[in-house]
Amino acid sequence: MTVDDLLIRKAEKADADEVFALAREFGLTFRPEREAFDAALPELLANEDALLLTAVINGHIHGYLLGFVHLTLFANGPVAWVEEAMVGSGSRRQGIGRALLEEFERWARTREARYVAMATRRAPEFYHALGYEASATFFRKVLR
Repeated sequence: MTVDDLLIRKAEKADADEVFALAREFGLTFRPEREAFDAALPELLANEDALLLTAVINGHIHGYLLGFVHLTLFANGPVAWVEEAMVGSGSRRQGIGRALLEEFERWARTREARYVAMATRRAPEFYHALGYEASATFFRKVLR
């Protein structure tokens, strides 16, 4: 498997099984449930403010990225937010994450986003290498 074989494309409904398997690997606090996943996927694919990308090598999905663009008041326009970025554990350090993020950045620019951001504690050296900088503390409250 080489990066030359890598295809970054928008997700399709037919990708559901492979993306779900990666989402289960991604989940730490929440355990993705298939019924909720199957309800969300078509809505995300139809949402013009969302982009669900897949990283495909030899017909199989090795990673995905889900992000959104939304309007803000403080940034004088829209910003882009990466909600989920996942590369399968056996496929890391091969340029897949970089390719997913770069494609998301291209899309965000077409949407006139002022910046791309995400909340993560994972792989800070990866994000620094791509020009990202630590910016804020992330707070959350789980609603049950």
